[in-house]
Amino acid sequence: QVQLVESGGGLVQAGGSLRLSCAASGRTISSYRMGWYRQAPGKEREFVAVISWNSGIIQYADSVKGRFTISRDNAKNTVYLQMNSLKPEDTAIYYCNAYSSSQYDYWGQGTQVTISS
Repeated sequence: QVQLVESGGGLVQAGGSLRLSCAASGRTISSYRMGWYRQAPGKEREFVAVISWNSGIIQYADSVKGRFTISRDNAKNTVYLQMNSLKPEDTAIYYCNAYSSSQYDYWGQGTQVTISS
């Protein structure tokens, strides 16, 4: 089992920055693909960014490209999401995901990000 705990959310003005962290426990995430997803009120959960186990492959949703940066520190069992130039439409609950296979697919509880205009 992998437990994921997100932190770093909050309320910021448009144009500001936040850095989200996802701390894993229970087992090492060094072999897992790690991702960030978000869910805005009344909407489906959507993909934000994903990073492969060795950081060799990184992908972003078009809506966050150039503004968000995903990174990981396997030694610390932690994944990060640096969010810059934040917009009101980035307001959502942000979830961390650890994926190895359909059998090993874990989610955190989420952290609220609110961007005021």
